[in-house]
Amino acid sequence: MNLLNGEFYHLYNRGINSENIFKDSKDYLLFLKKFRYHLDEHLEVIAYCLMPNHFHFLIKVETENLKELVRQFSYVLSSYAQVFNRKYKRTGSLFQRHSKAKLVQDSKYFLTLVIYIHQNPVRAGFVEKQEDWHYSSFRDFTGYRNGTLPKMELILKDFPQNSKEEFYQFSQDMIKEVKQKYWL
Repeated sequence: MNLLNGEFYHLYNRGINSENIFKDSKDYLLFLKKFRYHLDEHLEVIAYCLMPNHFHFLIKVETENLKELVRQFSYVLSSYAQVFNRKYKRTGSLFQRHSKAKLVQDSKYFLTLVIYIHQNPVRAGFVEKQEDWHYSSFRDFTGYRNGTLPKMELILKDFPQNSKEEFYQFSQDMIKEVKQKYWL
């Protein structure tokens, strides 16, 4: 992964052969706990969504020590995989070989990416409404949960009075627009 300090990235990976990497709520929470513990001093999480067989994070790199950030991220994946493999009596790789980190430079794409990340569970048919998926930052952005992992200020500042209600409505409008174009 080639990363630069101060830049935003869409960070994602999936299970090998598209296998599930999260099977119950404890798995999701353990992954987030490891992610935060090992990476909190190296990056800011802007938005995230964990799906049964993959994950998405929008991050901002906040360290000059990029080698250590990559090392810690690799450790998160490998240590999580060890616990997962023990728990489910499996062996071998859990994640695809390389995680992707796509540089996000365009401000329009930045907001679109946040919406895309949060819409994953709806598009996949796991829930009807984004707020019903417990493993994404959407619930934090809209006031359904008061989590501290995502740094929402960067997104909410673009809405009147940093309004979570405005963000929620914008997200719903985007879903309707995408459904009309692509889903129906």
